[in-house]
Amino acid sequence: MTRVPLSDAPLPSLEPLKKPWSGEEVEAGGVRLHVRRTPGSDAVTAVYVHGLNGSATNWTDLAWLLSERATGMAVDLPGFGRSTPTDGFAYSPQANAELLAAFLRGLDLGPVHLFGNSLGGTVSMLLAASHPELVRTLTLVSPAVPDLRPSTRRLSDPRLPLLFLPVIGHRVRRALVAMSPRERAMQMIRLCVADPSGIPEERIEELTEEFAERATMAWAPQALMMSAAGLFRAWLVPRSRSLWTLAPRLTMPTLVVWGTEDKLVTVRKAPRIARLLPHSRLLVLPRTGHVAQMERPVTVARAVLGMWESGDNW
Repeated sequence: MTRVPLSDAPLPSLEPLKKPWSGEEVEAGGVRLHVRRTPGSDAVTAVYVHGLNGSATNWTDLAWLLSERATGMAVDLPGFGRSTPTDGFAYSPQANAELLAAFLRGLDLGPVHLFGNSLGGTVSMLLAASHPELVRTLTLVSPAVPDLRPSTRRLSDPRLPLLFLPVIGHRVRRALVAMSPRERAMQMIRLCVADPSGIPEERIEELTEEFAERATMAWAPQALMMSAAGLFRAWLVPRSRSLWTLAPRLTMPTLVVWGTEDKLVTVRKAPRIARLLPHSRLLVLPRTGHVAQMERPVTVARAVLGMWESGDNW
């Protein structure tokens, strides 16, 4: 597989650690989403789409590192972060893709550099396939391609499957609700990163505050459970509508990034998806989990810039 060129362009410093970029509700194309903007070049926009149970804050460092080349716009998908879902929202990857496409078209940004992690990677692939005119390049960080391995390692809490059982499900729900925001934050970190000790305390505190805020949002638990169910259903569609069949239609330059220690979607899926994408290269990072943009932001930024600088040679 072709090597990924890493740009040697100077990057902004990550010290001191950047706070999450300020956010605001933006309405466009009949869609209202909470967006965090990273100031930068106005010539082109990078759009960042988080994963399941994530938010726009998952892209703070990468967006800063790329800010001299692109203005950043990290969105909260409906039901996550601070984006309030509309009544009856489907919470499927396809519904998110169509909603985000309408939003981007309404903003009239022209083709964007589109980034997606996990569920956001699935959403980004679906958007790029249905609306290729909106996407200049595609960066997929551990996209949630079909992975049907039975494993409790992939759950933030191994008790989650018990939620659907009679009697015991009610007890599990009460136990989960009783967890502190700090405990929830640490659960998520242990699931998503290879080395939790490498996560700065400031980021843990930010995630703790985010879980505390989410606990006040009545729609948050349903959004999480329905989004997880929607993603699982998307993995079970007929082959004619599968992401594996969809991938060859994505003709824009694509960078695929995966961590060798990904607990959620195995790195064994990485070569297959990279081979199916017509103009893609694969970067596999050792000692990295499911959120490479947070664990290895400098390396991911250099790989992204390498793609942007390669142009037609990608």
